[in-house]
Amino acid sequence: MAPDIEHLGIHESVSAVFPPEVLMQDLADTGPTVSVVGDDEIADLEAVVTFAHLDAYVEHLDWIHSIQAGYDRFPLDDLRENDVLLTNSTGIHGEAVGETVVGLMASIARRLFTYVEAQSDNEWDAPPWDEPFTLFGEAVCVVGLGTLGQGVAQRAAGFDMDVTGVRRTPTRVSHVPEVYTPSELHEAIEDARFVVLTVPLTDATAGMFGPEEFEAMREDAYLVNVARGSVVQEDALVEALEAGNIAGAALDVFEEEPLPRESPLWDMDEVLVTPHVAARKRGYYEDIARLVRENLRLIGADEGPVNRIV
Repeated sequence: MAPDIEHLGIHESVSAVFPPEVLMQDLADTGPTVSVVGDDEIADLEAVVTFAHLDAYVEHLDWIHSIQAGYDRFPLDDLRENDVLLTNSTGIHGEAVGETVVGLMASIARRLFTYVEAQSDNEWDAPPWDEPFTLFGEAVCVVGLGTLGQGVAQRAAGFDMDVTGVRRTPTRVSHVPEVYTPSELHEAIEDARFVVLTVPLTDATAGMFGPEEFEAMREDAYLVNVARGSVVQEDALVEALEAGNIAGAALDVFEEEPLPRESPLWDMDEVLVTPHVAARKRGYYEDIARLVRENLRLIGADEGPVNRIV
């Protein structure tokens, strides 16, 4: 039987991405009472839209909606045992993440980040003549071909890049003419100028990029990670960068966030650091509202919600 959602909370943790009040206002006409809530108000709810996980969710709620696609922070077994429904926000990030990745690759290829650094020092400076290159014709391997990976692939193909990909089932997808399986990962990445990680964090993908993978990559290759920090063995990445086994990296996610001030990644010339913002956009809350609104309708009709994880 579907839960009766009378009070839907917008947990204050969503402020990490957008003001919770804008989502509350967007959902005000959906039927249940909608309010912004803190940690001490969970017992008054049946459902919550959240960025963070709280233990109180398991005890008190019927439904949790995560504003992220990733759900590794939620205790799935505990939720199942307590009949708590969990849905996520997969399917809404392809455009923003795809544009971010292409922007990062273009910044590396066209050396745009070096001009920003020079401007901050009031210097009229240019990199050596043989450093800039174009994305046209360069090989990019997208590891993970879900919504994020397909968003990257579509935009990379628009720059006439040579796009390949890796996914569990080697079925071709749009803009990716050649698809490898995870068992063929080293073959997939060995000729790529850019290796882009877009996989979810699971037992199978945790630590999947380590010393052997960096050894398999070209010395002039760049790693772009917009997946989860723990997909990459960060110490191995630092070692590969310091040894010159790969040319550089663009990293939006890290094993520990915020990235500690003492991390050597901050000061590496060929590393671009962004603070887990690849999916950010002005209308993010509107996409979340559409998902929540649809699931309120489906749950009310005793039908299966979209993006159900548990």
